[in-house]
Amino acid sequence: MAIVIGLTGSIATGKSTVSGILKEQGLPIVDADQISRIVVEPGERAYQGIVDTFGEEVLYEDGTLDRKKLGSIVFTDESKREQLNAIVHPEVRRKMLEMRDEYVKKGYRAVVMDIPLLFESRLTHFVDQTVVVYVGEETQLKRLMERDNSSGEEALQRIHSQLSIEKKAEMADAVINNEGTVQETSEQVHELLRKWEII
Repeated sequence: MAIVIGLTGSIATGKSTVSGILKEQGLPIVDADQISRIVVEPGERAYQGIVDTFGEEVLYEDGTLDRKKLGSIVFTDESKREQLNAIVHPEVRRKMLEMRDEYVKKGYRAVVMDIPLLFESRLTHFVDQTVVVYVGEETQLKRLMERDNSSGEEALQRIHSQLSIEKKAEMADAVINNEGTVQETSEQVHELLRKWEII
């Protein structure tokens, strides 16, 4: 029976590094962020829901979604953001489960569900084991400022808008410490996969 791993972290903790290492091991990745982009493409149910709710002014001339325009509407209005989430989230979840079950059926020993808001969205029942990619807040702050060229204040604001990485680490079945080198992170991932008898 396949083990379904829920992979999460916080902003700038290096989740994509760990996701890449798992992919190299031949494990299929169900990526929530990627799926949230797919479900709003023309022809998809969520796309239709968005057009019905927000009108055609949130579209480019070619009919694709103008994410910036939509973003500017929902970020300033809580009720509109809730409307958008009510359209998009169920579709993302449906597609994630569809992909997960498809991989399980194909006989993979493990499937990775890469879900940034795994704990916040209470989606732990989708997976068997939870893994948090961890770095201390100081490292997180430094990496985020370098990555996005943001000020310390902006970066801290973004970090504090999420559930703290300490809290996530406490809730997880396993923690990958990503403070060191990629090699050290890779060794921890391999150790975990051996422990769960995936490799």
